[in-house]
Amino acid sequence: MDEGRPIFVQLAEQIENDILSGALPEESQVPSTNEFASFYRINPATAGKGVNLLVDTGILYKKRGIGMFVAEGSRGRIVAQRRDQFESQYVRPLIAEAAKLDIPREQLAEMIRTASPASATAAQGETA
Repeated sequence: MDEGRPIFVQLAEQIENDILSGALPEESQVPSTNEFASFYRINPATAGKGVNLLVDTGILYKKRGIGMFVAEGSRGRIVAQRRDQFESQYVRPLIAEAAKLDIPREQLAEMIRTASPASATAAQGETA
């Protein structure tokens, strides 16, 4: 876990990552707060706070007496939210910095294409 951010937020993000990767499909049961607490060696109240963060946003829902489940449509909501965050945290500052450096958008787009993992893999294949 990253010491710079609250543990409950990191737990919520890890659950979201598991939903995105398919490890926790929609309508599947998620581990209990006690299981999360034991696995990550954190206080059960902290685990509960992370899980409840996702309940409050509609990513998880409770089945009384059974446990927590991934809500239908959760993956799509997470993707949309993270794309918005990606744009505001990375893309807009990147464009602003490029403008300060007088880098035209076309050149910036080319820089991104050549730096992408797919381009790097293709380039490695050519040199081998």
